[in-house]
Amino acid sequence: MNHIGAIAFDLYGTLFDVHSVIDQCEQRYPARGREISTIWRQKQLEYTWLRSLMNRYVTFEQATEDALRYTARHLKLDLDDETKAVLCDAYLKLRPFPEVPETLSRLRERGLGLAILSNGSPHSIGSVVGHAGLRDRFDHLLSVDPVRIYKPHDRAYELPESAFGLSRASILFVSSNAWDGTVRLLETGGRMKR
Repeated sequence: MNHIGAIAFDLYGTLFDVHSVIDQCEQRYPARGREISTIWRQKQLEYTWLRSLMNRYVTFEQATEDALRYTARHLKLDLDDETKAVLCDAYLKLRPFPEVPETLSRLRERGLGLAILSNGSPHSIGSVVGHAGLRDRFDHLLSVDPVRIYKPHDRAYELPESAFGLSRASILFVSSNAWDGTVRLLETGGRMKR
């Protein structure tokens, strides 16, 4: 790992628990929180992939709201404007996984550059990271907004290269999502080339 100069982390599901919205879902729809969160997240991902395929980019906040509306219709739940606003706001205040703050501090101590590379907008990334008090751990908060296409499109993975001034081979990409980076794996015949 001596050739690694920086680490680019995915935000949603890797550093921050997307299912921390369950609490707010439960308050609005008792005993339905996990079900709502699971469908909401799956549809959110599907909407980003489909929009990338159709070259019809919208902000992550819009994709999140669209996915919530779908979830409410699918589960036959009433979704008024206030509830929609409260639940979408919960996505801006996700909780980090318990080990994240200390792990990021230890990586900084080793002198590694740290970034987030996310499908989130600059606003959503800044809100989630700021709300958790972790902004000082990162050199860059990188959104796909400038390239207007979601991961796993290759243009998204070029953002950390530009930000750090490093080749892809010198950046470790970390994601808990199996689909994140699969395009690069397919292009290299299954060998990790990033």
